[in-house]
Amino acid sequence: MAPAQAAAAATGAVVGLPNFADLVDQVGPAVVNIRTLERPKSGRMGAQGQIGEEEMQEFLRRFFGGSLPQPGGKAVPRGRRQTPSEEPVPRGVGSGFILSADGYVMTNAHVIDGADEVLVTLTDKREFKARVLGADASTDVAVLKIDGTDLPFLTLGSSDKIRVGEWVIAIGSPFNLENTVTAGIISAKQRDTGEYLALIQSDVAVNPGNSGGPLINMRGEVIGINSQIATLSGGYNGISFAIPIDEAVRVSEQIKKSGKVTRGRMGVKIAEVSKEVAESLGLKSAQGALVSQVESASPADKAGVKPGDIILKFNGTTIKRSSDLPRLVGSTPLDAKLTITLWRQGKQIELPISVADLDGEKQVKAAGKARSKDDAQADKAAAHLLGLRVSDLGAEQKKELRLAAGVLVDAVDGPAADAGLEEGDVLLQVNNTEIRDSRQFHAVLAKLDGKKPVLLLVRRGEQSQFIPVRPAVK
Repeated sequence: MAPAQAAAAATGAVVGLPNFADLVDQVGPAVVNIRTLERPKSGRMGAQGQIGEEEMQEFLRRFFGGSLPQPGGKAVPRGRRQTPSEEPVPRGVGSGFILSADGYVMTNAHVIDGADEVLVTLTDKREFKARVLGADASTDVAVLKIDGTDLPFLTLGSSDKIRVGEWVIAIGSPFNLENTVTAGIISAKQRDTGEYLALIQSDVAVNPGNSGGPLINMRGEVIGINSQIATLSGGYNGISFAIPIDEAVRVSEQIKKSGKVTRGRMGVKIAEVSKEVAESLGLKSAQGALVSQVESASPADKAGVKPGDIILKFNGTTIKRSSDLPRLVGSTPLDAKLTITLWRQGKQIELPISVADLDGEKQVKAAGKARSKDDAQADKAAAHLLGLRVSDLGAEQKKELRLAAGVLVDAVDGPAADAGLEEGDVLLQVNNTEIRDSRQFHAVLAKLDGKKPVLLLVRRGEQSQFIPVRPAVK
């Protein structure tokens, strides 16, 4: 046996181009066409098939299949006023697949969003009116129920076990062309395109109407739900994204149980940890999640998390990228008691925290610009070293910002301006040292090595971030 063939046999890889015919025969009957209907609203003008500006923006971002007339659909004459008593008109088209023989169907949340009626059509032309059990916009997953027995259904695989480069197929209804099959390979396993999901990227041809259809491996298992495209024209550009089936199943189980999805939150806004920030703070590698804002009265606030902290671990799981954190928190049961590991002022600390279901995010008001008098000589030295002039925060400003310390940036020039600081920013830390007032700020600057970059923790509006500044030569 040739080396290449031996390696392929050992890994289970396919030698040469695969034939998908048997695979399509196996899985095709369980893939469904989904049509949505809408009851005309009083006073609404237009004709079937017209797309407004808002819908077009959604079309460019996701698969939106409402632009083509449906077979047998009734066109509403242009300019005619519709009334609520008229029959529902076609609104959109998408895809889905059957999860079980008793009629559970999975699709995208955006496929059925806003629909008054949902119709599911099988490959044998049987049509069912579906009940929407629930939908989760954050993950773009929806679960429907049709009344049927002994229905064809698909086997679910594991998206955690997929490999970049393996063959996959997509089946759906692009442009309402039912049971269209396209093939390609997995291009990447984890693309950060959403808050809660790292999506599967593939080069499988998908177009409007493919939304909600399955991404299937060579064993006939569903590994993802086709959900998004990267395009400027609204059509296939060689880059498409699918929701990992492991996450979709977790969401669907909650929907089937309660009709909704509850998701834990800590109450923080986060950012990536850059290489420069990691080096300045003494971290071995650029990983973790940088806390830029803490919501008032949130679990993070109650636990003592502060802006500028870097979350390294969540309940023992290492945070490699900032996007890892919301996914871990989101999948944690509400009110669970756990610990987070932080990097703060050169030390690693652990804090107990409980996860809650937060309904909204409270906004932190922007800083004002009140000034107070500083020591003139120290202020001049700071202006020369970093290009900054600062003043103390007033009591009212501290109350509005929920800060116990910090100084207000009154003017920016030279190195600070080059680094991106702006008038109105609030300085919270200098090289891991918390700044209480302008006098301490100047004292800290006086001890700096003017040849090394200075790491400033800066608050701007609602966000906090580390900004490295290279001082001017003394």
